[in-house]
Amino acid sequence: MGAAIVRQYERGVVLRLGRLHGVRKPGFHFMIPLSDRMVKVSLRTVTMPVPSQQIITQDNVSIHVAAVAYFRRVDAVKSIVEIEDVSAAVGQIAQTTVRNVVGRSMLDQVLTDTQTLNLAIREILDRTTQQWGVYVFLVELKDIELPVSMQRAMARQAEAEREKRAKIIAAEGEALSAGRLAEAADVIADHPVALQLRNLQILAEIAGDKNSTIVFPSQFMESAKAVARYIAQDKGSAATDGESRTDGEPGAVSPPPVPSELTARAQAAVGQRGDST
Repeated sequence: MGAAIVRQYERGVVLRLGRLHGVRKPGFHFMIPLSDRMVKVSLRTVTMPVPSQQIITQDNVSIHVAAVAYFRRVDAVKSIVEIEDVSAAVGQIAQTTVRNVVGRSMLDQVLTDTQTLNLAIREILDRTTQQWGVYVFLVELKDIELPVSMQRAMARQAEAEREKRAKIIAAEGEALSAGRLAEAADVIADHPVALQLRNLQILAEIAGDKNSTIVFPSQFMESAKAVARYIAQDKGSAATDGESRTDGEPGAVSPPPVPSELTARAQAAVGQRGDST
């Protein structure tokens, strides 16, 4: 036919008698019947899934990896003249590149550093597809399947790592607590009243529960110590008084009289009474 319509997102490559005649922009165009042939090329972004494939990593772990690639045609003439089916070619080269890049990487890098792998795959694809008039601007690894045994091993490793961190944090907390307790002990040793204040604070905290019975022995211990000191002082004073009385110091008491002396005194008293009568 002698007319063709090119849409906004397309470019029309015109071949006249088999030879490249030019590229038509969007709009209505007249063509020479029987001699001109127009091939329309879409310039929109194409989303191409890369099928999941089995890959052996550098550390000999078998995994399944799927990806997705985003590309678009930037040169309509090259995408028609240089290659027969550009979409199939991009899909095959993308699948091969994913396998090569992932196969040269360690499993930990595949799982944790996917951004670097995505960039490496995109750069390789872009260099390869430039000669076809195609620009690859994004490649993403979207699905990584691990063997069940490897999943269990990684779960045990993660659990052990968390336990190690928990123990380290607990040890650091104990060390800090011991240091603070030592400082508090030094303060209490310099200020004994601080211990009583701390005891009162603990008593106030415990008293919040009205169903509990509290025995607070701190004052009892102080009282017992005071009684012990008093008894010791009393014994010392008694011993000192006994020694002073034995030496004949003032205030000493004479020993009690024997029974013979009592009899003599009684007879003398009776005789005095008879004389008076």
